[in-house]
Amino acid sequence: MTLRKKKHRDVHDLPKGMNILFNIIAGGFAFLCVYPFLFVIVISLTDESSLATKGYSIFPDKWSFSAYEYIFKAGDQLLRSYGVTIFITILGTVVSLAMIALYAYAISRKNFTYRGFFSFIAFFTMLFNGGLVPTYMVVTQVLGLKDSIWALILPLVMNAFYVLIMRTFYSTTVPDAIIESAKIDGAGELRAFFKIVLPISLPGIATIGLFATLGFWNDWFNALLYIDNPALVPLQSMLMRIENSMQFLLSNAQLSSSGQSLELLRSLPQEATRMALVVLATVPIACAYPFFQRYFVQGLTIGAVKE
Repeated sequence: MTLRKKKHRDVHDLPKGMNILFNIIAGGFAFLCVYPFLFVIVISLTDESSLATKGYSIFPDKWSFSAYEYIFKAGDQLLRSYGVTIFITILGTVVSLAMIALYAYAISRKNFTYRGFFSFIAFFTMLFNGGLVPTYMVVTQVLGLKDSIWALILPLVMNAFYVLIMRTFYSTTVPDAIIESAKIDGAGELRAFFKIVLPISLPGIATIGLFATLGFWNDWFNALLYIDNPALVPLQSMLMRIENSMQFLLSNAQLSSSGQSLELLRSLPQEATRMALVVLATVPIACAYPFFQRYFVQGLTIGAVKE
């Protein structure tokens, strides 16, 4: 008598048809997320006269690089702004991660005497702050960072919200027994942190690192407040100045009745330039996201399921 073994079926297995259907649905949602950015790229490469006559279209009648040519007329200044932004993003993210990770680790330790006090300080700054004028006075007069590269870094390195996230991450992910065993073997607090806690906490650190990177890359307000030196202007502020210059030229052309001004008004790629600015500001940081993606997903889902 032959006994047929019943094939075990995983509860997550789906019939082939359903699997294909769900993949199509997921692909459709993914395309809907990517489509707006692809549309922005197409508009940035569309001739301005085509935009004026036929509006936005994913398949324009006439392609043109005039928007990028207008932007790249800035030449060395644009490349310098890219370099400044890349520098402050890398250095600022490293400094921010170091400060946030160490601060959060300290207030996550139950045997830290002043744990409640420093946790309250971090939480209090999320509810109240000194305001723009006192902040400006501290940065420019007390710290003397006017027209300094550190004026673009130090105001953003500490974020109380990220500190509380990392504190929760340490509390739910790093068992106290591991740290105690390291201390029994003779490791100090810092050695236990760098050798044991830090490798375990890579998902959370990568998540905070991505948020910090986006913050430094997209920051333009600190440059508006503290930077007058053209050599220290970051990318976002530089692109904003290009946009303001275009608006200034268009406004003056509308007020003027000369034919030369009207011709200038027609030739400026106004809409395409706006989209080109978005592309130039977004593509580099979007290319960096895949390197964070695996840790980013893990960091967001840690602690979602409780035992």
